Amino acid sequence: MQKIRNFKDKTARQVMLGIAIFSLLLLVIIGTSLFLKALPIMKEKNLWVLLTSSNWKPFKGDFGFYPFIISTLYVSLIAIIIALPLSILTSIYLYAYSSDSVKKVFEPVIDLLSGIPPVIYGVWGTLTIVPLIADKIAPHFVEFSSGYSVLAGGLVLAIMILPLLISILLEVFRSIPAEMTDASLSLGATKWQTVKKVVLRKSFTGIIAATVLSVSRAFGETIAILMVCGNIAVIPHSIFDACYPLPALIANNYGEMMSMPGYESALMLGAFLLFIIIVIFNGLSRVALNQIEKRYSF
Repeated sequence: MQKIRNFKDKTARQVMLGIAIFSLLLLVIIGTSLFLKALPIMKEKNLWVLLTSSNWKPFKGDFGFYPFIISTLYVSLIAIIIALPLSILTSIYLYAYSSDSVKKVFEPVIDLLSGIPPVIYGVWGTLTIVPLIADKIAPHFVEFSSGYSVLAGGLVLAIMILPLLISILLEVFRSIPAEMTDASLSLGATKWQTVKKVVLRKSFTGIIAATVLSVSRAFGETIAILMVCGNIAVIPHSIFDACYPLPALIANNYGEMMSMPGYESALMLGAFLLFIIIVIFNGLSRVALNQIEKRYSF
């Protein structure tokens, strides 16, 4: 009997190890495939020129990725700046202040919002956010804006990742042992003091992890952003200018005009750049997270 148990334990361990290795290999395979597809354009043109040039003229063989990289970073940054405070405050309310009846209403709604297809958010953004920016917001700051802009992309993306952030943060808050919050309250601390000194402190690493996950999704979001950003290959100089994030570039153009020399390879370089940005961001976030865990651990 003991031999059978040991065999099962060893088998389970080997299977889980195999799955973990496969997950890592899958990441390497994806990165390698994109790199090999992008290699022809990198051999033909200097990589630094490709990354820093603003000229995107496929008919002339010019493939400058700088506007697309900047647009991706701007839209994702605006989305996080908007979504993170709202999601933290909403999660705190649902965790510490709301009644059970409110939770029964709001939590299914949050789950429902997480499941809405991105194209629905894109259509909604086109019908509401874009006109709102063009007619009501932009005239106070610039002479003209079509509404298809960095701000529109950031707002739509913020609304898209908000349910995901709230769901993750609620789980992070609920993972805190009840004894900690009960002890704080029993010592005379108010509910807000308990949230600030115990809940947020103890869950700080979880908040960072949730933010990293949401930013990773923001980097790769395609359809909704494609519909509201304007898709003009120029460097945006304000949040009211049109932009063209990397995912929208790939989704808009892959499969078209592939007969053009270097065009497919250039698009695959865009995909590879997006892949590298996400990997580096997650890697640096993991290092920062380890440092934060050491600093804020009780």
